[in-house]
Amino acid sequence: MTDSTFEAFRRAEALLAERRPLEALRELRVVLEAAPDQPNVQLLAGRAYLGSAQLKRAEEAFRKVLELDPSDYYARFALGRTLQRQSRLPEALAQLRMAAAMNPTPEYQEALGEVSARLAVERDRP
Repeated sequence: MTDSTFEAFRRAEALLAERRPLEALRELRVVLEAAPDQPNVQLLAGRAYLGSAQLKRAEEAFRKVLELDPSDYYARFALGRTLQRQSRLPEALAQLRMAAAMNPTPEYQEALGEVSARLAVERDRP
């Protein structure tokens, strides 16, 4: 990354921290063009897409991260949440199970429990 793309990346991070995902995505445009195969760039883009409810794009970005680094448990968690928001619960459950196994934090366990409970309710419906 050049200095200018690094600065754009940092500005995008700051905007996302301020819950301004659309502005973060504008900053990320140049970074995504310059470094599309950097997991941290794709992860930040995925978070911004998720924050702006662009769920298909978020899914693509998180899958790209996992293609580049299958051990990224946060990308698995975020992909699981993205799939959950798309009501693709069995797929979400698989990703959240892996994320929770890799990093058993309360947040990951809670997300896993939510999806598991929703699937159980759906199975019990007539």
